[in-house]
Amino acid sequence: MDDAGGLYEYLRMFAALLFVLGLMGGFALIVKKLGLGGVQAQNITAKKRLKLIESMQIDARRRVVIIQRDDIQHLLMIGANGETVIETDIKPVDNDAHG
Repeated sequence: MDDAGGLYEYLRMFAALLFVLGLMGGFALIVKKLGLGGVQAQNITAKKRLKLIESMQIDARRRVVIIQRDDIQHLLMIGANGETVIETDIKPVDNDAHG
């Protein structure tokens, strides 16, 4: 009878281990789906070509952003249903001349 009780405990521990591993895997999938993970090392000496210039919340689900790649800016609307390019090939504004 003692052998059966020991086997039962090992099976319970194994089932608990599988349950915890399943929870960790599910959590990892959720984090990946939400885009919260995936920190990548970047080469510090490399020149960055992409910048977020400005961002404005339109409503609870949409945001308008200006991004810059090299010397060209693009105006985008980002929402739950996807992204929309509003305007492209915008020349960067020289803030020193306006201020």
